[in-house]
Amino acid sequence: QVQLVESGGGLVHAGGSLRLSCTASVTNFWMQTMAWYRQAPGKQRELVASRTLTGATNYADSVKGRFTISGDNPKNTVYLQMNSLKPEDTAVYYCNRLPTPTTPAYNWGQGTQVTVSS
Repeated sequence: QVQLVESGGGLVHAGGSLRLSCTASVTNFWMQTMAWYRQAPGKQRELVASRTLTGATNYADSVKGRFTISGDNPKNTVYLQMNSLKPEDTAVYYCNRLPTPTTPAYNWGQGTQVTVSS
């Protein structure tokens, strides 16, 4: 069973930055389209950013220009650099592979809490 371990969350003031990390227990993590999601209290989980094998990235409109997804392939780790944080970015952040018709998402990890104070 694949394990996803997210870290790097915390409490930060609006305008601050955080860098989230996610390490997977599979060696081919980097060969898949990896993604960061978030879930705010009372809301559904939403896709924030994704990164393909070739390095192509995609972002939700709400984070475009502020967040950057990247990967360290040998370490099976994906990162999310978050700058200019806003209170509405407060959520639990999760990583996973982007599901396809033939490859479902892995089991979700515990996530990492990001809290942005105004």
